[in-house]
Amino acid sequence: MNPQLEGIEDIEGTYVFDVRQSVKSLRLNRFFWRHREPEFRALLARDFQAACDELKLSDEERTLVANQDWLGLIKYGVSFFVLEKFARVVKMSNLAVYASMRGETLEAFLKTRRVPESA
Repeated sequence: MNPQLEGIEDIEGTYVFDVRQSVKSLRLNRFFWRHREPEFRALLARDFQAACDELKLSDEERTLVANQDWLGLIKYGVSFFVLEKFARVVKMSNLAVYASMRGETLEAFLKTRRVPESA
């Protein structure tokens, strides 16, 4: 492990995305990166299993995607930048994804934010 990351696992809510994680989750990161392609999105809408087969996703990876397990995907090693593409496809905002990662509804999550009341 990178000596600069020593002890990082002791910081609650911190999930390292490094070369090791990137290599482990390469298929899944590529799967989400492909969401930017209209043809792939059409395949995904038509046949989820075929889209997963095309990227050779494992059963565990397919389950994480099917369940939209946002925190599980991050812990698995998926880059949030490609997860944003998936979130758009399933019509979720980043804030809704963050709320889900915390096990909260969007409304409950927004109450924890310091957002000035709109007039």
